[in-house]
Amino acid sequence: MEKILLEIYDSLYKAFGPLHWWPGETPFEVSIGAILTQNTAWTNVEKAINRLKEHNLLSPECIRDIDINLLGEMIRSSGYYNQKAKKLKAFVDFLFLQYEGSMELMKETEMWTLRHELLQVNGIGMETADSIILYACYKPIFVVDAYTRRFLSRHKLIEEDAGYTHIQKLFMNNLPSDVAIYNEYHALIVQLGKELCSKTLPRCNICPLFVVITPFMGFFLAETIGVEETETEPVEVE
Repeated sequence: MEKILLEIYDSLYKAFGPLHWWPGETPFEVSIGAILTQNTAWTNVEKAINRLKEHNLLSPECIRDIDINLLGEMIRSSGYYNQKAKKLKAFVDFLFLQYEGSMELMKETEMWTLRHELLQVNGIGMETADSIILYACYKPIFVVDAYTRRFLSRHKLIEEDAGYTHIQKLFMNNLPSDVAIYNEYHALIVQLGKELCSKTLPRCNICPLFVVITPFMGFFLAETIGVEETETEPVEVE
């Protein structure tokens, strides 16, 4: 699996990279973006973040102090804005309760401990928590999203019903534990999903992975079937 994952990375990098993710001027902005991007396109998130900036509201203190209804109006473009306003408030409350409102203090926390803490925050699931950890805190955890699941299952590298932890393990147990690689790899997968590997009309004839993956499809499906699904965190790469 290590060989094919590295070949996939190289092929995607040649086709799309480098992509320099995640968009955001500060770790706090990145964290806010990770929450707002749930179930919406990034262009909608950008509009919401820009509006917060225009009103000088993009700071932990301002998000904490602003009326929740006004916050919802500020982020309306991101969709589900009332729910997301509550999620932003919950994240900022956590930040002040645990880390005095400081992203720098939060970044000092051991990775798996921080992940456990974030998953206790209302509205933060595994993908959002891992995005904050990787892109805002610069810690080596692999982010799994719908694009990841789609291209892996489409090429028979996982079963269609493989869980988040299972997929994350495939990457983290077979790639170097490197923030830059995880960062760029996830960005490249997203680009692949947007441009070529769409849900309904994939453009397989021009996909850079077709030649790379096809010879391995049967072997790696058999190999991944034996990976045990678990609710615990992925095994850390030494």
